[in-house]
Amino acid sequence: MLPGSPIAGGVGPPPTFSRIGLKRSLATASGLGDPAGAALPCVNRLTGLSSGARQETEREGGTAVVQFALDAADGTGFARGLPPRVTCAAVDLGTNNCRLLVARPTPYGFQVIDAFSRIVRLGEGVDQSGRLAPQAMGRTLSALRICAAKMRQRGVDLSRAVATEACRRAANFDQFRHRVDREVGLTLEVISADEEARLSLYGCAPLLDPGIPYALVFDIGGGSTELTWLSIDDPDGPRLVDCISLPIGVVNLSERHGGGMLSGPAYEQIVAEVAGGLAEFEWRNGIRARVDAGEVQALGSSGTVTTLAGVQRGLRRYDRSQVDGTVIDFDEAKRLCRWLLSLDRAERAAVPCIGRDRADLVVVGCAVLEAILDQWPAGQLRVADRGVREGILFDLMAGWHAAARQVERQPLDG
Repeated sequence: MLPGSPIAGGVGPPPTFSRIGLKRSLATASGLGDPAGAALPCVNRLTGLSSGARQETEREGGTAVVQFALDAADGTGFARGLPPRVTCAAVDLGTNNCRLLVARPTPYGFQVIDAFSRIVRLGEGVDQSGRLAPQAMGRTLSALRICAAKMRQRGVDLSRAVATEACRRAANFDQFRHRVDREVGLTLEVISADEEARLSLYGCAPLLDPGIPYALVFDIGGGSTELTWLSIDDPDGPRLVDCISLPIGVVNLSERHGGGMLSGPAYEQIVAEVAGGLAEFEWRNGIRARVDAGEVQALGSSGTVTTLAGVQRGLRRYDRSQVDGTVIDFDEAKRLCRWLLSLDRAERAAVPCIGRDRADLVVVGCAVLEAILDQWPAGQLRVADRGVREGILFDLMAGWHAAARQVERQPLDG
């Protein structure tokens, strides 16, 4: 545990999901992709470790079983060129934030040993220009250099660095990716919205309540908002029924609607705009009927919901351990949203857990959140301070464990 680290402590593994990447029932939906068999990225430029490992999972009754007790690898893996204990890193480069987690596996999940987060606003102006701005790329490269330095310091063996909505939309992403490779030494991978949803869900899954038959999981990002609809009590385990990525997030909505000077009418316009995007998802899945029957749990992961949880708990300084897993009543969440809307930018910046960097975006996120809460009034919202980074770490560690088990089965002289 790092003193003063924004994220400290252990994280337990997600519940078993069909095919790990989850099983879809909608034949018309595009596949999420199965991580089994996918090559594991590694930080060759940073550590020199060659990763030929493939992600493999044991299957029992058609269900993927992920095991994280890596101590069984003993010293055999090291003799084969695999370290006896692996250190993994995940970089999530979003439209607004650059985030890093470094962790080592435990028998019950993983232990975070380092973390970093910085607001870089990489997607600033992309909505209008379709390109990453020079200043935004400069801010992001500075943050990525810090990530790379931390990874070297911690001796990272395996890593994956992913970019999301802003880079998906930017016409000059390839040029930026080459700069990251050349100037920082990281291989940056732009992932699809489906892969982003899979990783986010995999990271948040430990917070799902197995006693509630359905779950609506959402992530309000800087450039997009992802929603996932799950059936929890299927005989084969939790099943992903449907997911959607709306190209609306706090950064592009802020640019369209006045940012930190957001007025009451503009706030209502955002609520209405988001509600329109949610309508098709409701029509496809009939979620409201399940909500009315009391069969749905809501789980939210984003800076908006974690900030609201910190404010609601009266924290003088943001503390992930006090926020992750918090439950907020919908009415209380809406009250907090409206209170923040009533403040000017300076007043919001003075609120603990918000500060200057989030003062202009949090109220935009509140409008997106209100639209979701109005559409599906499940009553309570569970807050997740976790997501894509944790999903990446679970993937990497599952692949490492599979490789270590394969090594154990081979004689040293073979």
